Amino acid sequence: MAASLQLNFKPFKSQLLNPNSPSKPSPKFSTIRCAAATPSKRYTLTLLPGDGIGPEVISVAKNALQQVGSIEGIEFEFKEMPMGGAALDLTGVPLPEETLSAAKDSHAVLLGAIGGYKWDNNEKHLKPETGLLQLRAGLKVFANLRPATVLPQLVDASTLKKEVAEGVDLMVVRELTGGIYFGKPRGFGTNENGEEIGFNTEVYAAHEIDRIARVAFETARKRRGKLCSVDKANVLEASMLWRKIITSIASEYPDVELSHMYVDNAAMQLVRNPKQFDTIVTNNIFGDILSDEASMITGSIGMLPSASLGESGPGLFEPIHGSAPDIAGQDKANPLATVLSAAMLLKYGLGEEKAARRIEAAVLDTLDRGYRTGDIFSSGLKLVGCKEMGEEVLKSINCKVFASA
Repeated sequence: MAASLQLNFKPFKSQLLNPNSPSKPSPKFSTIRCAAATPSKRYTLTLLPGDGIGPEVISVAKNALQQVGSIEGIEFEFKEMPMGGAALDLTGVPLPEETLSAAKDSHAVLLGAIGGYKWDNNEKHLKPETGLLQLRAGLKVFANLRPATVLPQLVDASTLKKEVAEGVDLMVVRELTGGIYFGKPRGFGTNENGEEIGFNTEVYAAHEIDRIARVAFETARKRRGKLCSVDKANVLEASMLWRKIITSIASEYPDVELSHMYVDNAAMQLVRNPKQFDTIVTNNIFGDILSDEASMITGSIGMLPSASLGESGPGLFEPIHGSAPDIAGQDKANPLATVLSAAMLLKYGLGEEKAARRIEAAVLDTLDRGYRTGDIFSSGLKLVGCKEMGEEVLKSINCKVFASA
């Protein structure tokens, strides 16, 4: 029997909305109900397929949620809404008000992917990525948790030597709504020499650092008790404050071993000796970069899920890969990161741990049976497309061996 995929962290606060809170109907919603045989719990989920391979991988994840719901007695109401480039084409903005409203009124949000060459030359406020930043801000999710675990079935897919990659299991806790991506002033101007300039501001308030630090310490406490704070405190004032506050909070978590590392060294150490890391906490831009680097240790960015959580309200769950427009519509996408994001949604967004374990175990079982999409394929295994990989996951979800997983 395949072991359950252990992501080794728990939510710091419940992400459930008040189940009695009214939802806002909209004629633009595409609503699909998956009725369990005897549903005892009901949730509303907003699905944001987005662009590129997003619709393909969201379709697979939705099927997985429907299947596990029918087994575990959970009824889902899915509201599919436009976002990103798809929303730009449909409404002229990357995040329509109706989409944000539906997301806020949901128990959780599952996103596919956004972006594509078609919109690369748009003005900033009309880029698909702007919609994602607006969604994060609108949902007030500030903590992004990205696990990077090298599965035994995929250790040979890593670009690192087997002895380096084998056994890697780390978590990147990234601050999501502050720092240089949101800091002001920002914009374009002219310097004293008459040259055109672009400028951004890396700024953090004490409370922003405090709350992400506590999430990170709690996460490390539930894992192996080691937390590495990554900054650039030898150069940046914002990082100096970051290190000061992280250090001051450490005394409240005597069971967690805190260390500090400059970001350039951290980038090197992730390649040199990734097993030294348990939990990493860092700011927005450093976390964006380091979590992508960590993902490649696992063999493919197409395998990794993520969760973005706030102090209340719905969480945002998404694969960390992009929209991959080069393979969109060709049935080549790896849907497993999105399926595992759905498992994180169940576990950390809804508290449905048994259903989440069933999906996690089904993914491992599918890999154990030798099925691979192109990004993780190796000789001797069975190459399949996105749809067939999804079908095999559904077979494993149905397998009775996981009933008590």
